[in-house]
Amino acid sequence: MASILVIDDEVRHCESLRAFLEQAGHDVAVAGSAEHGLELAVDTPFDVILLDIRLPGIDGLTAISQFRASAPEVPIIVMTAFGTLDTAVAAVREGVFEYLVKPFSLKDLKSVLQRAFDSHRFQSKEENEAPDRGSSPVVVGRCPQIQRIFNRIALVAASDIPVLLTGESGTGKEVMARAIHRYSNRHDKRFLPVFLAALSPNLIESELFGHVRGAFTGAEVDRSGLFEQAAGGTVLLDELGDIPDSLQVKLLRAIEQKEVTRVGEDKPRPIDVRFIAATNKSIPGLIAKGQFREDLFYRLSAYHIELPPLRERRDDIPDLAQHFLQRVASVTRSPGFTTTALAELESRPWQGNIRELRNAVEHAAIAARGSAIAVEHLPAPLTRSPSGNAVDDLHGPISRWIDRQLENLDPLTDRAKLHDALLSEVEPMLFDLTLARCRQNHAAAARVLGLDPKTLRVKLSAARGRSSPQ
Repeated sequence: MASILVIDDEVRHCESLRAFLEQAGHDVAVAGSAEHGLELAVDTPFDVILLDIRLPGIDGLTAISQFRASAPEVPIIVMTAFGTLDTAVAAVREGVFEYLVKPFSLKDLKSVLQRAFDSHRFQSKEENEAPDRGSSPVVVGRCPQIQRIFNRIALVAASDIPVLLTGESGTGKEVMARAIHRYSNRHDKRFLPVFLAALSPNLIESELFGHVRGAFTGAEVDRSGLFEQAAGGTVLLDELGDIPDSLQVKLLRAIEQKEVTRVGEDKPRPIDVRFIAATNKSIPGLIAKGQFREDLFYRLSAYHIELPPLRERRDDIPDLAQHFLQRVASVTRSPGFTTTALAELESRPWQGNIRELRNAVEHAAIAARGSAIAVEHLPAPLTRSPSGNAVDDLHGPISRWIDRQLENLDPLTDRAKLHDALLSEVEPMLFDLTLARCRQNHAAAARVLGLDPKTLRVKLSAARGRSSPQ
């Protein structure tokens, strides 16, 4: 049984869907506008959202990003009687799960819903809401370092003090935050990850604390912030080092006083939420540069857990690899790894840590096509200098690329569009990685890249056009 939200201004269509879904055993809520649907979603953690495109007030496409801000993992199924290619592409780029054109059959709807229920996002949500079903499947490890971390999580989970998780990118900070929530007294409430770097600097205060009608241009209705929406649950402040200076004192007050003041309002509102923060940056280093408040750091680091990089817990690599393989086994039916493949996995530097290992295993499982995974099925390892200096890491490969381009050219007489050629190589990778980090949310990716959303769409179209076979 699932909790489903149906948003459609056609009353008869809403009631028809409600009758069908309730007969199938689901809990159903209906709304005639996106605004009403957003209000319902504040109080109820829905498992699936059925959303019409053409709505009075806020249209469906605009509402998608707002639902994504508060519930990034919930599958959204778009419905419309006026389907166009542009609308379909826009919906997909906003990260919707499926696009249904009216009139659609109940059989088609049932099939789409089943796939949504079986999706990874829905499975992750079920795990968050039912922690007694077993330990988090990604919290895997037997090495002494990770065992000590398990012990620290067990000790801090039952309390409400803030926790700071630090470590390199890809070490599993969000996974550990979810584990703390899972074993806390708030486990039956919401776990809300907030990716601070993806929030617009102009709207971040409204996103976190909420706003009242008329507080700024476009604020047409009162809206609760993410901290209020997580009522009784846990908020993960991801990428803590990216929070603007101007907001740090208000965040400190929210944590210490357990209250927020909506934009455009004078009266503070109480909140009941547990805070966990995560970062791969050196907060003491930011404090030394005057970019981070020392009092906020001390408040959030009441309990500090440093996660080790994968290269320091090599004994866990076989277990992690087997776990990630099991997650795709229903699709690939792989019998496992060869001895040499496991040895190769254990020998790699894993600069991208657990995230890189997971991607490598998923790649290999597909490449092996049902046979045992061998070394040749693994992707090439990332080659990044241990210094971690971004400029140093890029200088070598770019220098070699330029040398190859100039090898048969005379710079004094020949003309070549070297600048355009380099952008055509780098931009697609930059866009793809940023979109992946922002969970395919194009609006968030545009903010992180510092681009106008329209500019990003144009550049993506051009980049994909260049990469398409002629």
